[in-house]
Amino acid sequence: MRPLFKFSILSLDELTASVSNYMSTHFLRSKVTIRNYYWVWRKLDRYMFENDIDIYTPLVGKSFLSQRFGLNQDYRKLSTSNKNFVRSIKILSEYQSTGIVKPSKQEVSFYGEIGTLMQSYINACRLRRLVPDAIDRYERTLYRFFCFLNRIKVDEIQNIKTVHILLYFNNLDAQVKSLIQNAASILKLFFSYLYDNNYTLTNLSLAVPRHNIREQPKLPSYYSKDEIESLLQSIERSSDLGKRDYAIILLAARLGLRASDICSLKFENIIWDKSLMQLDQNKTGKRIELPLLTELGNAIIDYLKLARPKSKETYVFLRAKAPFTRLYSAAITSIVHKHLVHAGINIENRRHGAHALRHSLAGVLLEQRTTLPIISEVLGHGSTESTKYYLRIDSTSLKQCALEVPPVLQKFYTQKGGIFYA
Repeated sequence: MRPLFKFSILSLDELTASVSNYMSTHFLRSKVTIRNYYWVWRKLDRYMFENDIDIYTPLVGKSFLSQRFGLNQDYRKLSTSNKNFVRSIKILSEYQSTGIVKPSKQEVSFYGEIGTLMQSYINACRLRRLVPDAIDRYERTLYRFFCFLNRIKVDEIQNIKTVHILLYFNNLDAQVKSLIQNAASILKLFFSYLYDNNYTLTNLSLAVPRHNIREQPKLPSYYSKDEIESLLQSIERSSDLGKRDYAIILLAARLGLRASDICSLKFENIIWDKSLMQLDQNKTGKRIELPLLTELGNAIIDYLKLARPKSKETYVFLRAKAPFTRLYSAAITSIVHKHLVHAGINIENRRHGAHALRHSLAGVLLEQRTTLPIISEVLGHGSTESTKYYLRIDSTSLKQCALEVPPVLQKFYTQKGGIFYA
């Protein structure tokens, strides 16, 4: 089931109403539990209002939780109430992205001869001081195999055969490659442990199929030059909000600035008399110098003179509603998403935040035959190795790399004994 609102703009009230109805219908959540969800969601609503965010996305939820609990908070160390708080936001994000909410993790319970040996192996892993996340992954991977053996009525370790192992892997979801990778590596280690400690007569680790994940990274999301122009032209610049959003989107589309750098932009970063922008990137810390293009300079001036609220803040872009404080990355993402949808641009299977506009700039530069070192400088990469990631979106140049396929002689198809011989 896919959410009907995936590519449309819904208010937070409409989204939370859909989620609460889903949780009541599919998981039989009580009115008290639903009320607890809403207690968290009201705080989220306040956060979005204070940060001038109109649309909820998983990134907004992540930013909200980071503000409340810190960036590196260990979830396992949270109190039960705080874990429920986090769960309420994750439910919202999962439903917004997929239209469903998956059940919470199943409780692990080993028993019987096989279960006892699995628990013994997990305890041995703890003695090796594996990190808790690894222990949890080992435990759940073995438990899935344990449940499979129970379903096929295999309850003794000596009764596990090669066919059972192969049947288990055949039943795993082939689309979830990380699940198969984990199962292959962990079961191989588990069966080696059993053989080395004389629990099994044969080394069943040899029966575990090999599975290596070697994939190219996903193709960067980007928009064509025409789509970018349509996006910019669709912004209503007569309003205060439109003036601000237009300048923000220009920074992402024309200079390729990340959302974190746009919301961190200060007056001191703009050198008006030299038509330059100088700033230290939040992600890399690298100092970059970019041209203050005429249309961009005019857009910023238009915002500063006519639309920016009166404030002593040193940040250029502020919230449009009181309190007039700085924006954060989630707000920049929300702004880009909102205007892409408003412009009628198809965002299906493409990211729709400031980073997608950054990728789009790289695509335009590649079309113009700009060299990698220059693109690297524009995007603020530490080296051209990072920039090579974008080469795969330059379809025009890639077509020139295709080798000509030589024609096949007719006698190949008529040769005696050949597969095409009639």
